[in-house]
Amino acid sequence: MNQNIKQISKNPTAYHNYNIENKIEAGIVLTGTEIKSIRQGNANLKDSYAVLKNGEVFIIGMHISPYEHGNIFNKDPLRDRKLLLNKREIAKLIGLTKQKGYSLIPISLYFKGNLVKVELGVGKGKKLYDKRQDLAKKDAERQIAYQLKNRQKWEGLFLLIFITWTHWFICFFRFTILFWSYLNGC
Repeated sequence: MNQNIKQISKNPTAYHNYNIENKIEAGIVLTGTEIKSIRQGNANLKDSYAVLKNGEVFIIGMHISPYEHGNIFNKDPLRDRKLLLNKREIAKLIGLTKQKGYSLIPISLYFKGNLVKVELGVGKGKKLYDKRQDLAKKDAERQIAYQLKNRQKWEGLFLLIFITWTHWFICFFRFTILFWSYLNGC
């Protein structure tokens, strides 16, 4: 069942501030004007998080700009929005977030078919030194990729020069043999 998935918004700080260990997909309760605003790309997950209240999951801090033509039907842009999960998924999230230091973080917001879905991550907050290590690791990977790219470029150039010189040497050698055989045959 291949459904059309269209990315709406990503949380830019989710992977920077948290080590995401588990991911879960959830539906979200929205009004008509919020859906229309999301279709125009007016949603932001930055500084948002999810909480468990009375056996239900809510997303807090997600900003959906008011729909331009929504007049009285527009809702508060920062209101709490309920996430749609079944009891088994909620029980799993309760068990994971009870552990010390774990949080529910919305990672991305996307359309799956005609429905809006939120990808939630269960993660532990990173310390400052973890962030520095990740930045150093990414920088090292970037440098290695750059060096490999340049190395392949130079290896290709040297290979081309080697093949060209070998070709000329073989041609010269054949010419020399033909020339000496011609001189010896006379």
